Amino acid sequence: MSATAHVHFGSRANGNSRAVAQTMEDLAWFRYSIRKFLRFSEKAARAHGLTPQHHQLLLGIAGYTGRGWATVTELAEFLQERHHSVGELIGRAVKRGLVRKQQDTEDKRFVFVSLTRKGEAVLAKLTRLHKEQVDQLQAGLLHQGARMARPMAHRANFGRALEKGQQRGNASGR
Repeated sequence: MSATAHVHFGSRANGNSRAVAQTMEDLAWFRYSIRKFLRFSEKAARAHGLTPQHHQLLLGIAGYTGRGWATVTELAEFLQERHHSVGELIGRAVKRGLVRKQQDTEDKRFVFVSLTRKGEAVLAKLTRLHKEQVDQLQAGLLHQGARMARPMAHRANFGRALEKGQQRGNASGR
């Protein structure tokens, strides 16, 4: 993407177009890093007998509110899903022995969800694996950030060299 973007934007004699091309490249790499992490997370959850959705549910219960439990509404927000869908996911997790539900004694509309020992154990294993992956991701993003902070002169030179190469190719009839 970088070479193509620089050729396209390099045809304009304007530094802003290079900044736009750089931003696109940075966003592409950032999205790529996120996707790699998500793919890792999905595979890790499945390897430990969970669906990715159940892993996210356990993580939301344990960490989203900081209390070690959450309401269905809070979990729907954390998972960015509809309340009803999260209720069904919780029901499946209860059947698997991963979580427990407790209805509020004063207001029956509220249901508190917490982890069982089984849920805590599998989440602890996955958390250790994810911590290693997050550390690697952070190191990669820091490296990418350092690369982005360098002057763009080498990129501009590369773009000009690429354009000259294309011009020579066109002049020779290729």
